[in-house]
Amino acid sequence: MRNDNKKSVIVGIFVLVGIIIFVAAILTLGGQQKKFVKSISLNTVFDDVAGLQTGNNVWFSGVKIGTVRKINFYGDSQVEIVMNVESKVSDYIRKDSKATIGSDGLIGNKIIVIYGGTTQAPPVEDGDRLMSEMPLDTDKMMTTLQENNKNLVTITENLKVLTTKIAQGQGIVGTVMTDSLLGENFKNIIVNLDRAASNSNRMINEMNKFTANLNKEGNLFYDLATDKSIYSDLQSSIQELQATANNANKLTENLNSITDKLNDKNNTAGMLLNDDEFAKSLKHTLITIDSSSVNLNRGLEALEYTWPFRKGFKRKAKAEAKAEEEEN
Repeated sequence: MRNDNKKSVIVGIFVLVGIIIFVAAILTLGGQQKKFVKSISLNTVFDDVAGLQTGNNVWFSGVKIGTVRKINFYGDSQVEIVMNVESKVSDYIRKDSKATIGSDGLIGNKIIVIYGGTTQAPPVEDGDRLMSEMPLDTDKMMTTLQENNKNLVTITENLKVLTTKIAQGQGIVGTVMTDSLLGENFKNIIVNLDRAASNSNRMINEMNKFTANLNKEGNLFYDLATDKSIYSDLQSSIQELQATANNANKLTENLNSITDKLNDKNNTAGMLLNDDEFAKSLKHTLITIDSSSVNLNRGLEALEYTWPFRKGFKRKAKAEAKAEEEEN
């Protein structure tokens, strides 16, 4: 009898411990799933939930605030996520907040992350829908990384070929790096460029000194730049030179006109200078006149010995002789 009672007590203790463990488990799971906490319902829509499941956690600012209650298809190919969120944190979540899908750790379960929101927007209410933002697609990331790896391999191979050619002295860069004579020439060029730069600086300094001297008072350039009377005199001189140049131009035009007329056979001077036939005729006339004057002179000399004029010439000779004696 005592053994039966003892067994009943032991069984009762085990049942009681089991019930306690079961209740504790329910309370623990309920606490983790926020089953016994006053909550509000929020929803959002994604194109792809990336393996998100019912019961996954909802986080806000690094704090777990709820769980995913439902996952429903929405529209043509989208997915609606319904979340239970603690009502006590609703004052911190704004209507312009966004929801995205994250991961609990590097390879952990998927979670919903609520972030953003401004103080200008009011707090969320039960049944509100948050804007969603698609997370980075790891598959696309891996594809991109694979392409980048291929490109990196190609670049590495090209660099290998390039460095090999440079090491062998091929191409301009390889020649520059391996040819000692070219290196010396390059050094000489640098030295010459340095000298040219020094000479340029020296010339610039000399030019600065020269311009400083030009700006000193009493210098001709300074007087020309500052003295208004000199400017007026210079302007008057320029005007006079301009007038002289104009007169010279007119004189040149007149000389050109006279030259044109002298070159024209239709006037007397032009005919005298340019008409060969007239020149021959004139020459012949002058020769004839000269011959006539010689003959006339001979005739006049002959008149002295003719009878009618002999007495007259004798009287003239006596008068001339008498005049010479009186002068002596």
